[in-house]
Amino acid sequence: MDTLEIRTHDREELLDITPAVRRAIRENGWSDGALLLYCPHTTGAVTINEGADPDVVRDIVVNLRKLVPRQGDYRHAEGNSDAHIKSSMFGCDQLVIVEGGEVRLGTWQKIYFCEFDGPRTRKLWVKWLGA
Repeated sequence: MDTLEIRTHDREELLDITPAVRRAIRENGWSDGALLLYCPHTTGAVTINEGADPDVVRDIVVNLRKLVPRQGDYRHAEGNSDAHIKSSMFGCDQLVIVEGGEVRLGTWQKIYFCEFDGPRTRKLWVKWLGA
């Protein structure tokens, strides 16, 4: 298993980690199989979404703030309940296909690390599942 270290810069952001995932595939010589991407943080997530238009990521972040505001009827003492809820909405893992040493994504797709309680240094576990 590999670990990607991700440095986030804002409290809430989606970071394109596709290049880091491709680099891990290349450096490990993985060819055909699947790759499990797992976020071991309860206030972070991993997702796949459009990467061609940066306004999509902006729209996701802005509208998540409206759906789950930072201040609300929360009891969690740490003050980051919204981050836990947002993380649960996205989930902690993604499974991607690797074929011929390349991650198979749709034309417009990118892989994103979702930060909901940053900025922080985060980990993303990468587990190769060979064919």
